[in-house]
Amino acid sequence: MILKKAIAVFSLCLFLLGCGNDAAKEQQTKRIAKGNVKLGGVFHENETEYFRTLFPQNVTEVVGHRITNQVYEGLVRLNQSDLSVEPSLAYRWDVNDSATQFTFHLRKNIFYHDDVCFLNGKGREMKAQDFVFCFEKLCTPDASNQGYWLFKDIVRGANEYFDAKEKKTNPIAHVAGVSAPDDSTLILNLQKPFAGFLYRLAMPFTAVFPKEAVDYYGSELREHCVGTGPFRVKRVLPDGGVFLVRNEHYWERDSFGNQLPYLDGVRFSFIKDEKVEMLEFKKGNLDMKYRLPLDMVTQILDSNKNLTPEYKQFQLQTVKELSTQYYCFLNTDKVFGNVHVRRAFNYAIDRKKIVDYTLKGEGEIANSGIVPEGMSGFNYDAIKAFDYDVKKAKAELALAGYADGKSFPDVTLHINSGGGRNEKVAEAISSMLKESLNINVELSQSLWAQHTENSEMGRFEFWRYGWVADYPDPENFLNLYYGKNVPEKKDERAYLNPCRYKSAAFDKIFEKAMATPDPAERNRLYEQATQIGLDDAVTLCLFYPMNRRLLQSWVKDFPANGMEYRSFRKVWIDK
Repeated sequence: MILKKAIAVFSLCLFLLGCGNDAAKEQQTKRIAKGNVKLGGVFHENETEYFRTLFPQNVTEVVGHRITNQVYEGLVRLNQSDLSVEPSLAYRWDVNDSATQFTFHLRKNIFYHDDVCFLNGKGREMKAQDFVFCFEKLCTPDASNQGYWLFKDIVRGANEYFDAKEKKTNPIAHVAGVSAPDDSTLILNLQKPFAGFLYRLAMPFTAVFPKEAVDYYGSELREHCVGTGPFRVKRVLPDGGVFLVRNEHYWERDSFGNQLPYLDGVRFSFIKDEKVEMLEFKKGNLDMKYRLPLDMVTQILDSNKNLTPEYKQFQLQTVKELSTQYYCFLNTDKVFGNVHVRRAFNYAIDRKKIVDYTLKGEGEIANSGIVPEGMSGFNYDAIKAFDYDVKKAKAELALAGYADGKSFPDVTLHINSGGGRNEKVAEAISSMLKESLNINVELSQSLWAQHTENSEMGRFEFWRYGWVADYPDPENFLNLYYGKNVPEKKDERAYLNPCRYKSAAFDKIFEKAMATPDPAERNRLYEQATQIGLDDAVTLCLFYPMNRRLLQSWVKDFPANGMEYRSFRKVWIDK
């Protein structure tokens, strides 16, 4: 253990030294800005978990998202301030009257990053046919493809193409609903109207990358990134850090005519301990501290949630996070397949106590189930969630055949490391289940990559999970309960719906909602689906986090949002 820690520290030191050298080499000292911005500098960001992969179609966790968002681009993207959909590689799009055909008009003279996978190492121009290649790859069975659900049952021909590839019979040449009549036009045809389609196209799964990179790197695309984004990957040190440098040929310019990005680079480090991370931030070695360490909240914030004098020199950003923190039950398990067991666990938890004492007020009780507060038009008052009620908890456990917890098997709660927060919450939950239901819960902790692998493959019965919105729509959260996202075989991966919950009643309403164009009517259906999921106690919803982050005083134009969606295109530093 000591040797591993020594190696990790030594590797991190090498990474920081190397990044300093890289930054110096990449410094654009002759760049002069117009308007009220300054150019140059490296933004230093830390994540408490290491990324699993940087290949867009296989990214299923937030750390991978935050890195790939800087390197790859798609047809559209989210606005970092208000999370609305805005143009990216497509400068405009047309939608037919039935909202089943989307015609995207692509920008010209967009080039991929220079890379050895291209002739003479020079990045070639991006074409509409590249999107056809990527989208057909998205509809191909592959262990590195976790994004098929975006097009499944939505894009015309996606299901048929996927099934033909999977069965290897009656091959289909192309996905019928994806076509490129010329180099700068892409047409997508849907089976039926879908209100959230543009949001889905803003996800990393739909980013464009060249066939040359796939042919050259294969599985090594986990770290070898070739995109069109504002930054390119310069160096990856396993478990140590990732360093991105400015894409000198990036296409976008600001309103003054300055070429973006303003920064020379972005450095991601992976300090797992929040207190160490906070110390590095206070020393000025990090430009941002995302989430306040629970043990230090009262030192950083006063009773009015303002910065105390010791931290006044920093910028405080606070927004409600579009995120739900919850525990999963494997609904196909012998024990947790019993709805009364799941309900008993839900009644046995004092969520208010967790928020007030364990989280020190850094969150809100999950009173509306899996759909976090902040979705426009969603009536949260219509939802009846679980209260803390020990009497009901014991009654439900008795209905399951385990009166007073007798004969109930010992349970293991699996969590991932998260700077200390996950451990504290898990310890509180374990104590409450013992006190309320006389159930013994042991804790097991693993790294995020291993944790997601085991949970998605159905190897856990009870585990910690969290979902941060991919886009601000209830559908993105309710999709976690959709029965068609459960694989047919037990040993197949379930990225969405790892609880493996199936309900014909839920699926019927959810599908009707997705095909309903009227926003008000669609939200009413989503509310009904939410209540079904709650009544079935699919998950143990705990809290909606409060997104608080600290920025150094010199960081400019880096707005916070409820998804913690980050883009460094327009961030600049004024030291």
